[in-house]
Amino acid sequence: MTPIWSCTNEKCNGWMRDNFVLSVQPRCGQCDSLMEKSERLLPVLTNTSPNQKKN
Repeated sequence: MTPIWSCTNEKCNGWMRDNFVLSVQPRCGQCDSLMEKSERLLPVLTNTSPNQKKN
């Protein structure tokens, strides 16, 4: 299981992996709604970006 953030807007299917989020409370990149923590069964990816820090 991989930690993700899911869009709270029921009409939007936006989500992102937790280790690719750049803020503590992200907003959906598709509809700008708030997002909530969740989990999904996904392959493991490593984020090597220097911008990975959460503000």
